[in-house]
Amino acid sequence: MRTLCSSTLIGEFFVIGFAGLVAMKDPDLSSGLVWTVCGVAMLLSVLLCGVLSRPGGVQLGWALQIALIVSGFWVPLMFFLGACFAALWWASIHFGRKIDEAKARWAQQESSAA
Repeated sequence: MRTLCSSTLIGEFFVIGFAGLVAMKDPDLSSGLVWTVCGVAMLLSVLLCGVLSRPGGVQLGWALQIALIVSGFWVPLMFFLGACFAALWWASIHFGRKIDEAKARWAQQESSAA
């Protein structure tokens, strides 16, 4: 699960950065505010890669997904991209757990066969 979720989070890192560039075009938003928010979100996406296996790591990832969707109020394309990444996040968790279970069963079978 960790590998799939980390891949999704690294993809989000780049999308957040590009969304910051788009948000800079909005005359109502200051560049300092845009890059502070984007920087924190980008840092969070990278740090989450390291805490996915700890309690609350997946829930923090869901919070980031919600924040990406909500960012659509400032960059409308983020409604779509945030929903896409939320779907990827769900798939990463769902299929990642299935892969982890299959690996554990395979390892158990290998150890009992030896």
